[in-house]
Amino acid sequence: MNGIEKITARIETDAKAEVAEILREAEEKAAAIREQYKAQAAAEAKAAEAAGKEAAQRQTERLESAAQMEAKKRLLAAKQACLNEAFSKAQEKLLALSEGEYAQLLARMAVKAAKTGKEEILLSAKDRKRVGEQVVSKANALGKGMALALGKETRDMAGGLILRDGSVEINCAFETQMRVLRESMASDVAALLFA
Repeated sequence: MNGIEKITARIETDAKAEVAEILREAEEKAAAIREQYKAQAAAEAKAAEAAGKEAAQRQTERLESAAQMEAKKRLLAAKQACLNEAFSKAQEKLLALSEGEYAQLLARMAVKAAKTGKEEILLSAKDRKRVGEQVVSKANALGKGMALALGKETRDMAGGLILRDGSVEINCAFETQMRVLRESMASDVAALLFA
């Protein structure tokens, strides 16, 4: 080997060693970068999983809350239906009283509601025919000194009466009385029904 070949061989060996060193360093850097990105991807995946779990938890809580609200609404509707039924049955029982008991009830209602004692008693057409005169005579007997009279007009109502003095009317129809009672007694009735 002559001198040039030795120099060329030496340059080639040095170049190969330098290339090998550069490749080794590049491989180490690539491995480090891969590890860094792997760690970053794992952290992002973990964060995404945690965010997903948190979002799922919030969605579950919202759905549970909505379900509870719907259950409460349905329970309230069922309770309202029971209250309606209770007051409806009470009105049916009043309307089913015997003629004498019914007339006595209307007479007591008239005496209690009368302001002047000279009002007209207005009834439904059915009640006017069935118990009209009894109600007036019983009311006047109960309310000493009262001069209540049976009105010629009738009113469209299930039962009860209306007292009229000129243009002033006092509504004692069962429908009205039940509505007033319901407003004042709903919580008591509910307590009895749902205790």
